[in-house]
Amino acid sequence: MIGVFDSGIGGLTVLRSFLRDLPEYDYVYLGDNARTPYGNKSLDIIYEYTRQAVGFLFDQGCMLIILACNTASAKALRKIQQQWLPSYFPDRRVLGVVIPLAEAGVEVTRFGRIGVIGTRATIESKVYEQELEKLRGGLKVHGLACPLLVPLVEEGWVGKPETNMILKKYLQRLKDAKVDTLILGCTHYPFLQHDIERIMGKNCKILNGPDIVSQKLKDYLHRHPEIEGRVSRKGRITFFTTDDPGRFKLFGEKFLCQRIAGVEKVTLG
Repeated sequence: MIGVFDSGIGGLTVLRSFLRDLPEYDYVYLGDNARTPYGNKSLDIIYEYTRQAVGFLFDQGCMLIILACNTASAKALRKIQQQWLPSYFPDRRVLGVVIPLAEAGVEVTRFGRIGVIGTRATIESKVYEQELEKLRGGLKVHGLACPLLVPLVEEGWVGKPETNMILKKYLQRLKDAKVDTLILGCTHYPFLQHDIERIMGKNCKILNGPDIVSQKLKDYLHRHPEIEGRVSRKGRITFFTTDDPGRFKLFGEKFLCQRIAGVEKVTLG
C-alpha cells in the first residue's frame, strides 16, 4: 500500500491526483485533523507528530509514504529519512512534496521571480529557497507565510467573501514583487487555486501541486521496481482521521466524487 499523510484534509488534493493517475494501487490516507494546523507548532512537535503518523501507516502495511503536508516535508522529512528509517524500517520509503514543486517551479519560471506561499513553519524553514537555489542559482524567491488559510479551508470557508479578502491582502505583496510563478507550498491551498489564479492574474503561473506530485510518484515507482513490486494492487482506499470521522467522510465524498465506505478514528502517540 501507499500511505498519504497530511495534517488535515489538504492531502486529499494529492490523493485525488493519485487515484486519477495511478488507480491500480492500494492507498491509506491519514489526516491528523485533531492537531491541525502544523504550521504554527515547534520543530520538535512537528517531527514527533509526523513520526507518529509515519509509524502508524507502516503498521497498516504501507511500503511507501507520501508526506502530502508541506510543513512535515520541510521540518521532519530529512530527519525521518536519515535517522529514523534506517533504524526501524530500512526497507521502506518516505517521500515529501517540496522537491517536486521546486523542480516544477524552475522549469516553468520565465523571469526567475518565484513566489512561495505556505504555513509559517514552511516559510521560516526556507526549504523552498534552498531547494530552488540547488536547482538554479540567481532566482529571486519571495516566501510568504499565510497562517490563516489552513484553518479557513478546514472550516469550509472556501469561496466566502471574507476568505477572498484575506487572500487579496496576503497576495498583494507577491503581485507587487511581480512574481511570474507561484508555488502553493501547502496541500490545503489547491482548494483556493481558482481564487488565487484570479487574484494573481494571467501573468503569473500557479503550479498545480497535486498533479506535479502525482507525476513524480509515477516516475519514482518506475525507477524503483524494488519498491513498486511490493505495493499491493487492488484499487482499495482506507481512510483514517484523528478527529470526527463523519465530518471527514462528508467532505471526502464531496471532494473525491466517490462513496467512502468508512472512516476510522485513530489516536496517534
